[in-house]
Amino acid sequence: MKRIWAPWRMQLIRMKKPKGCFLCEGPGRDDDAGDYILYRGLTNFVVLNSYPYNPGHMMVAPYRHVADLEDLSEEELKEHFETVRKCVTVLRQEYNPGGLNIGINLREAGGAGIGGHIHTHIVPRWGGDTNFMPVLADVKVLPEALTETYERLKGKF
Repeated sequence: MKRIWAPWRMQLIRMKKPKGCFLCEGPGRDDDAGDYILYRGLTNFVVLNSYPYNPGHMMVAPYRHVADLEDLSEEELKEHFETVRKCVTVLRQEYNPGGLNIGINLREAGGAGIGGHIHTHIVPRWGGDTNFMPVLADVKVLPEALTETYERLKGKF
Protein backbone atom coordinates (compact mmCIF):
# COMPACT_ATOMS: atom_id res chain seq x y z
CA MET A 1 0.00 0.00 0.00
CA LYS A 2 1.28 3.46 -0.90
CA ARG A 3 0.65 6.38 1.43
CA ILE A 4 0.27 10.01 0.58
CA TRP A 5 1.50 12.29 3.34
CA ALA A 6 0.34 15.86 3.66
CA PRO A 7 2.14 17.28 6.71
CA TRP A 8 1.69 20.87 5.51
CA ARG A 9 -2.00 20.43 6.36
CA MET A 10 -1.07 20.46 10.06
CA GLN A 11 -1.13 24.26 9.88
CA LEU A 12 -4.85 24.05 9.15
CA ILE A 13 -5.46 21.33 11.73
CA ARG A 14 -3.61 23.18 14.50
CA MET A 15 -4.94 26.64 13.80
CA LYS A 16 -7.48 28.05 16.17
CA LYS A 17 -10.88 27.44 14.68
CA PRO A 18 -12.70 30.68 13.92
CA LYS A 19 -16.16 31.22 15.32
CA GLY A 20 -18.86 31.01 12.74
CA CYS A 21 -18.76 29.21 9.42
CA PHE A 22 -16.80 30.60 6.48
CA LEU A 23 -19.00 28.59 4.10
CA CYS A 24 -22.00 30.52 5.41
CA GLU A 25 -20.30 33.90 5.77
CA GLY A 26 -18.40 34.06 2.46
CA PRO A 27 -21.38 34.14 0.10
CA GLY A 28 -23.04 36.83 2.24
CA ARG A 29 -20.06 39.21 2.05
CA ASP A 30 -20.47 39.83 -1.70
CA ASP A 31 -16.68 39.69 -2.19
CA ASP A 32 -16.31 36.69 -4.49
CA ALA A 33 -12.69 37.41 -5.41
CA GLY A 34 -11.69 37.93 -1.76
CA ASP A 35 -13.49 34.75 -0.71
CA TYR A 36 -12.39 32.80 -3.83
CA ILE A 37 -15.98 32.03 -4.83
CA LEU A 38 -15.91 30.77 -8.40
CA TYR A 39 -19.58 30.14 -9.04
CA ARG A 40 -22.97 30.80 -7.46
CA GLY A 41 -25.90 28.54 -8.24
CA LEU A 42 -29.40 28.78 -6.84
CA THR A 43 -28.74 26.56 -3.80
CA ASN A 44 -24.97 25.79 -3.94
CA PHE A 45 -21.73 27.58 -4.72
CA VAL A 46 -18.15 26.70 -5.66
CA VAL A 47 -15.18 28.02 -3.68
CA LEU A 48 -11.45 27.37 -3.92
CA ASN A 49 -9.93 25.61 -0.93
CA SER A 50 -7.65 28.09 0.86
CA TYR A 51 -5.41 25.19 1.93
CA PRO A 52 -5.29 23.25 -1.35
CA TYR A 53 -3.71 19.88 -1.91
CA ASN A 54 -3.13 20.88 -5.55
CA PRO A 55 -3.90 23.88 -7.77
CA GLY A 56 -7.58 23.87 -8.65
CA HIS A 57 -8.70 22.20 -5.39
CA MET A 58 -12.28 23.42 -5.04
CA MET A 59 -15.32 22.71 -2.92
CA VAL A 60 -19.03 22.69 -3.63
CA ALA A 61 -21.25 23.68 -0.70
CA PRO A 62 -24.90 24.53 -0.18
CA TYR A 63 -25.72 28.02 1.03
CA ARG A 64 -27.71 26.49 3.86
CA HIS A 65 -25.76 25.35 6.91
CA VAL A 66 -26.54 21.62 7.04
CA ALA A 67 -24.30 18.79 8.19
CA ASP A 68 -25.50 15.72 6.32
CA LEU A 69 -26.61 14.59 2.87
CA GLU A 70 -30.04 13.64 4.18
CA ASP A 71 -30.51 17.23 5.41
CA LEU A 72 -30.31 18.58 1.85
CA SER A 73 -33.53 19.19 -0.04
CA GLU A 74 -33.98 17.35 -3.33
CA GLU A 75 -33.27 20.62 -5.17
CA GLU A 76 -30.07 21.24 -3.16
CA LEU A 77 -28.89 17.66 -3.61
CA LYS A 78 -29.51 17.63 -7.36
CA GLU A 79 -27.80 20.98 -7.90
CA HIS A 80 -24.93 19.99 -5.61
CA PHE A 81 -23.94 16.98 -7.69
CA GLU A 82 -24.63 18.72 -10.99
CA THR A 83 -22.22 21.41 -9.79
CA VAL A 84 -19.63 18.77 -8.82
CA ARG A 85 -19.91 17.41 -12.37
CA LYS A 86 -19.44 20.94 -13.77
CA CYS A 87 -16.32 21.36 -11.60
CA VAL A 88 -14.89 18.15 -13.06
CA THR A 89 -15.53 19.44 -16.58
CA VAL A 90 -13.94 22.81 -15.83
CA LEU A 91 -10.86 21.24 -14.23
CA ARG A 92 -10.38 18.80 -17.10
CA GLN A 93 -10.64 21.59 -19.66
CA GLU A 94 -8.41 24.05 -17.81
CA TYR A 95 -5.84 21.83 -16.06
CA ASN A 96 -5.99 18.50 -17.90
CA PRO A 97 -5.31 16.45 -14.74
CA GLY A 98 -4.47 12.77 -14.95
CA GLY A 99 -7.27 12.08 -12.46
CA LEU A 100 -9.40 13.65 -9.76
CA ASN A 101 -10.24 12.95 -6.13
CA ILE A 102 -13.83 13.76 -5.18
CA GLY A 103 -14.83 13.37 -1.56
CA ILE A 104 -17.20 14.32 1.21
CA ASN A 105 -16.10 14.14 4.83
CA LEU A 106 -19.24 14.01 6.96
CA ARG A 107 -18.88 15.69 10.35
CA GLU A 108 -15.65 16.26 12.27
CA ALA A 109 -15.16 12.60 13.20
CA GLY A 110 -15.40 11.80 9.48
CA GLY A 111 -12.51 14.16 8.76
CA ALA A 112 -14.41 17.34 7.96
CA GLY A 113 -12.63 20.56 8.91
CA ILE A 114 -16.04 22.21 8.86
CA GLY A 115 -18.14 19.48 10.45
CA GLY A 116 -21.45 21.33 10.51
CA HIS A 117 -21.56 22.43 6.86
CA ILE A 118 -21.50 19.68 4.24
CA HIS A 119 -19.23 20.26 1.25
CA THR A 120 -17.66 18.19 -1.52
CA HIS A 121 -13.96 18.44 -2.38
CA ILE A 122 -12.80 18.17 -5.99
CA VAL A 123 -9.00 17.81 -6.23
CA PRO A 124 -7.16 17.53 -9.56
CA ARG A 125 -4.35 14.97 -9.51
CA TRP A 126 -1.33 14.24 -11.69
CA GLY A 127 1.12 11.36 -11.62
CA GLY A 128 3.98 12.38 -9.32
CA ASP A 129 2.14 15.39 -7.90
CA THR A 130 3.64 14.71 -4.49
CA ASN A 131 7.36 15.07 -3.84
CA PHE A 132 9.95 15.07 -1.10
CA MET A 133 9.51 18.69 0.04
CA PRO A 134 6.70 18.08 2.57
CA VAL A 135 8.66 15.24 4.15
CA LEU A 136 12.08 16.92 4.35
CA ALA A 137 11.21 20.58 4.76
CA ASP A 138 7.60 20.65 6.05
CA VAL A 139 6.81 22.64 2.90
CA LYS A 140 4.24 22.04 0.19
CA VAL A 141 5.25 23.37 -3.20
CA LEU A 142 2.25 24.59 -5.17
CA PRO A 143 3.14 25.67 -8.70
CA GLU A 144 0.39 28.27 -8.83
CA ALA A 145 -0.72 31.03 -6.45
CA LEU A 146 -4.30 30.84 -5.16
CA THR A 147 -5.14 34.21 -6.74
CA GLU A 148 -3.83 32.96 -10.10
CA THR A 149 -5.92 29.79 -9.78
CA TYR A 150 -8.96 31.95 -9.04
CA GLU A 151 -8.38 34.17 -12.08
CA ARG A 152 -7.79 31.14 -14.26
CA LEU A 153 -11.03 29.40 -13.23
CA LYS A 154 -13.42 32.30 -12.47
CA GLY A 155 -14.92 32.70 -15.92
CA LYS A 156 -15.15 28.98 -16.68
CA PHE A 157 -18.52 28.36 -15.03
